Amino acid sequence: MSTVGFRHHNHNHCMKTALSKAEEKCANQKLQFTPVRRRVLEILLEQHKAMGAYDILAILSAEGMGSQPPVAYRALDFLVQHGFVHRIEQMNAYAACAHPTHDHVPAFLICRACKAVAETETELTQGRLGAAADTSGFTIERIVVEAEGLCPDCIGTQP
Repeated sequence: MSTVGFRHHNHNHCMKTALSKAEEKCANQKLQFTPVRRRVLEILLEQHKAMGAYDILAILSAEGMGSQPPVAYRALDFLVQHGFVHRIEQMNAYAACAHPTHDHVPAFLICRACKAVAETETELTQGRLGAAADTSGFTIERIVVEAEGLCPDCIGTQP
């Protein structure tokens, strides 16, 4: 068992679901799910945490799948573009999508102590920002929501 959204869950099931959804989407849209792209997604799913591109590259390199930064960045760009992976702006890191079964707007809860990241969902038109956009005739196309705080494990350990 691992945690998702700071809760325990069946990690093997979530890995299998994410990989099968990626394979299905790539087949349906005739996208190339290359061995490197697949392995980068597997790494993020296995580690179940946000990782930097160079951390991913170190694993790829050790496995003989390439040692130059473009190898990791190209795979990550593809995975982000198609919603299999999300970029955590604040951390300059990447995490596998925790909700691969449906389209959504991700929001990230980042623990400032242990750096754990939990993904949750929000809406493009939700809350005050959505109301302000609607009032002004603005159409929101992309939102990055990242909240920093303390996870349940770290709350009691911080002053």
